[in-house]
Amino acid sequence: RTLVDDVEAWGESLDNLLESKTGQLVFEDFLRSEYSEENLLFWQACEEYKKMTSETEMAAAAKKIHMEFVQVDAPRQINIDCVTREEISKNLSQPGPNCFDRAKRVIYRLMENDCYPRFLKSEIYQVLLDENSVKNKAHPAPL
Repeated sequence: RTLVDDVEAWGESLDNLLESKTGQLVFEDFLRSEYSEENLLFWQACEEYKKMTSETEMAAAAKKIHMEFVQVDAPRQINIDCVTREEISKNLSQPGPNCFDRAKRVIYRLMENDCYPRFLKSEIYQVLLDENSVKNKAHPAPL
């Protein structure tokens, strides 16, 4: 896939955007401009956490995620309900691979329904789309 294909695919779904490393970087830039990058950073941290297999590594990462995103007054506190926040706090003593799943789903829905639609209308995304459509016209795909 080319960047042109990627940029167009980002407009189809949040999943397509998040599956692309470049897409994540562009989305993060947009969110930073709105002072709301904590949602994406939390989602990324959860993705990395799910890949961990060592209990020691998971315990350290879970504490770090909790301190940075979950606890009240965290530096990058995410917007989750108190039940989800308490559930994570209870799981910290023995964090399993699904420790953050509920919060991750809440944050994904928040991004999908709030941040992502604004991203699609943003100047950042529109400029990329325009640049790519110009490139496409200059080098049309063979029939």
